[in-house]
Amino acid sequence: MEGDDRRSAIVAIRRGIDLGLTHIDTAEMYGQGEVERIVGEAIVGRRQDVFLVSKVLPSNASRRGTIAACERSLERLGTEYIDCYLLHWPGNHPLEGTIEGFEELLRSGKIRSYGVSNFDASELKDAIGIAGPGKIACNQVLYHLKERRIEHDLVPSCAREGVAVVAYSPFGSGDFPSPRSRGYQELEAVARAYGKTPFQVALAFLARERHVFVIPKAADVAHVEDNAGALSLVLTPDDIARIGNAFPVGPRRSGVPML
Repeated sequence: MEGDDRRSAIVAIRRGIDLGLTHIDTAEMYGQGEVERIVGEAIVGRRQDVFLVSKVLPSNASRRGTIAACERSLERLGTEYIDCYLLHWPGNHPLEGTIEGFEELLRSGKIRSYGVSNFDASELKDAIGIAGPGKIACNQVLYHLKERRIEHDLVPSCAREGVAVVAYSPFGSGDFPSPRSRGYQELEAVARAYGKTPFQVALAFLARERHVFVIPKAADVAHVEDNAGALSLVLTPDDIARIGNAFPVGPRRSGVPML
C-alpha cells in the first residue's frame, strides 16, 4: 500500500470500516513501516472499531527484539495496543525467545493475542508445543483459488487446534483466473445466480469454513465496496462443489506456499 495514493488508501480503509471490514492487517516490513503509519492515520478516532494486526520480522524476533519491534509498530500506528501480533515467517531466532517476547507484551497490555504467519502444519505444532494450548491465535498463510494445497493438512490442523487460518492474497496477487478460463466461467455463473461478482464468490468460497478468514488488499473505495459485497453471500454445498471442481486442491507438498 505504500505505493498507492496515500489519501485514497486512507479513504478506502475508512470506508471498509464503515462496511464492516474491521480486520486490518499490516506489518513492520510493509514499506519499512510506512504502511503502519498510513493505517494509523486511517484509524484515528476509530480504534475501538477495528481488530488491528501487525507482524514482527524474523530478523527482529529475539525476545528483546520482538518487544522493541512491537513498540516501534505501536508508535507508528499511534495506538497503545495491537489486537494480534504475528511472527511474519519462521526465522533463525529460536521460537522460544519470540514467544517469550509475545508473552511479555501480553502481560504489559501492548498486545492482546499473538500468532504466526507462513507456518506449515509441523511448524505450527512446534509453536503450540512451546506456547501451550490455546495461545496461538492464528496462522496467516497464502490461500487463493489457484493455491489450495493448505487444505490437505494445515487447514484441518488449525481446526483441531483452535487456530484461525487467515488467508492473505485471496485473489492471487494479480493471478486471478482469466475471464476466458473455465474456472472464471464457473465463478461467473455462480455470481449471476446471486447478483454478485466473481471476486465476491471467490472470497465466499475461501471463507466457507468458520475458522478461515480472508484479508484482501483494497486501496481504493470501489475495491473495498466490492469486497464487502461478499459478506452477505453464503454458498450452497452445490456451489462449493462446483467451484472446487473448477479449482482442484492440487498435490501435497512440503512447507507452505509464499509470495
